[in-house]
Amino acid sequence: MHVAEILSLEPAPFISVEIIPPRRGASIGQVHAAIESLLPHRPRYINITSHAAEVVWQEQPDGTFRRRVKRRSPGTFGLCAVIKYKYGIEPVPHLLCHGFTREETEDALIELHYLGVENVLALQGEERYARPPRPDRTVNQYAVELVAQITAMNQGRYLDELTDAQPTRFCVGIAAYPEKHYQAPNLAFDILNLKRKQDAGASYAITQMFFDNRHYYEFVERARAAGVYIPIIPGLKILTKREQLYSLPRSFHITIPEALSEAVLSAKSESEVAEIGIAWAYQQAMDLLSHGVRNLHFYTMLYTKPLLRLMQRLRLD
Repeated sequence: MHVAEILSLEPAPFISVEIIPPRRGASIGQVHAAIESLLPHRPRYINITSHAAEVVWQEQPDGTFRRRVKRRSPGTFGLCAVIKYKYGIEPVPHLLCHGFTREETEDALIELHYLGVENVLALQGEERYARPPRPDRTVNQYAVELVAQITAMNQGRYLDELTDAQPTRFCVGIAAYPEKHYQAPNLAFDILNLKRKQDAGASYAITQMFFDNRHYYEFVERARAAGVYIPIIPGLKILTKREQLYSLPRSFHITIPEALSEAVLSAKSESEVAEIGIAWAYQQAMDLLSHGVRNLHFYTMLYTKPLLRLMQRLRLD
């Protein structure tokens, strides 16, 4: 089922989650454990992150350098098959612009199509993973271009003109940034970019994490005024460690409310920090639900214990 269909048909509030593939060489058992821990709470879809290849230059004994290309967390497509066919949950793999050519993207979409995966999240990706294409290859620089490529394949239009090309059937999700994307000059510009992605074929958006619901409400209001009509799903992160006061703003370009940071800094232990984070997420979730939000999306990585404790309080089952 398409995520857009789930959003329109599901009558009661529900959750979705984002996970990451294990690091190269790690066991898939941690993925099974994470998903199985969440099964009682019926996540309707699971996003799986993707990472572009990193280029590593290794010095050789003769003084020359050898170029190695590797992904630190491969396995996104394999996890899609596990999630869909072992657990019966809709997988949503991340597709990136940076680090992938349009030809590689088309190949990836064909593989997903063969797997029966019909939902994708189109993202620009981290620029540090970009690599120059070969002269005979092209890249999508921005997510709107990636959305347009997926939409073209849904219409049976591939990069090469193919006889009897079969249309794909992807539902395309995109990212939204209540505190604006770090590359955008201002929020108004960022919202217009969101509309461009919608007009290119996106069916819904999931926000970057935020810790102040006012950012989300104001963002949705401004987006609607700008002509954005697709669902905008709030993305939530449960803060569990004191260090996250610094790492989350640095990595995701978001702000932490003063009340939350003061409470975390005054905590006497990491377990108390986790309790504060869960309580904060509970208040966020209850407020969002009271405003009619039906899909709460949680960034869990592979650590589900805080979300499980939160779900005991929310009682959405």
